[in-house]
Amino acid sequence: MSPVFDVAARLTVVRLAGEAELERKEAVLFEKQPDGIVRSLVKIGVEVLVCGAISRELQMTLELAGIKVVPHICGEVGSVLAAYRAGKLQGGQFVMPGCCRRRKAGRRGACGCQRRVPSRPSGAQ
Repeated sequence: MSPVFDVAARLTVVRLAGEAELERKEAVLFEKQPDGIVRSLVKIGVEVLVCGAISRELQMTLELAGIKVVPHICGEVGSVLAAYRAGKLQGGQFVMPGCCRRRKAGRRGACGCQRRVPSRPSGAQ
């Protein structure tokens, strides 16, 4: 997983049906501006983006375009995907170091994330 999505050059796109993986492919991200990145993701049919760090601007733009963003996740793609498919990204194992979701109590951290990771909707990519 790329540590910062805003500067990622490639994207692993996975098409799911329930927990079953139907297709996995790599996509190259040529766009570097938030609007261009969003257009690219919409064009290839991304519904859910699981990523590491992401700027607030890009996250908001993606969400306005109807793409659910699951930020502050790190780890090997296969392991993260397996945890996502099983609905188990909520645990601290995949949360980026320094993210407030690693703490049990307290206020929102510098990462700005919510404490709860959204559940995977059925048919999400």
